[in-house]
Amino acid sequence: MTSVPMPIPSRTQFVQEGIKHRILTGQLTPGQALVETELAAQFGVSKTPVREALKTLAGTGLVVMNQYKGVTVRMVDADMAREVYDVRLLLEPEALRRSVLCGTSLDTAREALERADAATDTAQRSLANREFHRSLYVRCGNPLLGRMLDEVRDQAALVSAVAWAADPSWEREATEHREILRLALEGDSDGAARALHSHIASFVQRAFPEAQGKGEQE
Repeated sequence: MTSVPMPIPSRTQFVQEGIKHRILTGQLTPGQALVETELAAQFGVSKTPVREALKTLAGTGLVVMNQYKGVTVRMVDADMAREVYDVRLLLEPEALRRSVLCGTSLDTAREALERADAATDTAQRSLANREFHRSLYVRCGNPLLGRMLDEVRDQAALVSAVAWAADPSWEREATEHREILRLALEGDSDGAARALHSHIASFVQRAFPEAQGKGEQE
């Protein structure tokens, strides 16, 4: 059978998703250099799709492009964590509240929790947790609100990956996830929103205590 060459847009998407997966699962760490020639060899493509993929990832905030230092995985610090989690705190609980009021099915959230509980490594757990959170807001009835949260989703996952590497706290977060889902399934939109707000706030407080209070001072 003759293989059909993969179109360049598909190659770019393939490389982009591959690099993103490595970043969000800790295989590529914050500050690590991303060399086009090395990535091209690893993914079996030319440098062009790698370059385009890195530009897209820079746009989503996962990598940083510098004319002197080249491309690196974005560093995570207290300021970055605060910025990302401020957005989540403002938008995500409200999106969940609307999802519950709309009677949105939460089967995907339940399945994601089950995958997280059954995960055998941090990478699987991280991906399942990302899907859990997205399933809470994606059908909130306002597509723009969902897209805005999607914009910070990868950066939030990068913050989580760094925090977990320093202090694995997923068992506590799993307990909080189950409570959020319980309230949502019971139709308690306000209770679920409050529980989600507390969950998001407590995580960043534990992981980056130095980030607290800066927003009010600026």
